[in-house]
Amino acid sequence: MLPDVIGRTLGFAFAAGINLYATVAIIGLAAHYRWVDLPPQYAVFDNPWIIGGAIVLYVVEFVADKIPWVDSIWDAIHTLIRPAGGALIAVASMGHAQPLVQAIVAIAGALLATSTHAAKAGTRAVANTSPEPFTNWVLSLAEDGFVLGLGLLALAHPLIAAVVVVVSLAIMIAGARWLLRGIQRRLGRQ
Repeated sequence: MLPDVIGRTLGFAFAAGINLYATVAIIGLAAHYRWVDLPPQYAVFDNPWIIGGAIVLYVVEFVADKIPWVDSIWDAIHTLIRPAGGALIAVASMGHAQPLVQAIVAIAGALLATSTHAAKAGTRAVANTSPEPFTNWVLSLAEDGFVLGLGLLALAHPLIAAVVVVVSLAIMIAGARWLLRGIQRRLGRQ
């Protein structure tokens, strides 16, 4: 069903910009254990090497995200990886389609992942100027919870996941100005 495909595509691509490895692990585990009735195109994620690799890299990211400045280095490394992952997840989610449709879906997936990656990296840059480490831990755990929640929502209720993505995008756009001011203030104090 097309609305389900769109909802899952939006949800997974959006989540990939925050934590690509958790997103891939969720999709892979859901495909492997048949948590929901997924279309056949998700079989590409049902591979023990893909699932295992995603889980291992998620654990590395889980630790890296809790350490101030290490998280920003990790985010910098993933500036190209997360959007590319969002594009690949989006294309895989669509299944067989015409090349033009695949290209449009890849660009949309990359843009969604880029938007969430930029929001995450920018928020972390501001948080890293704080002298205490607890902000990073809270942000990281909130991000992990959001990715898990959105991933599971995209599996079980794709249309609701699409609504969450649209609302989250609106909040991110509204908050972008505030975030840029915060970064400028923090950098101006140093």
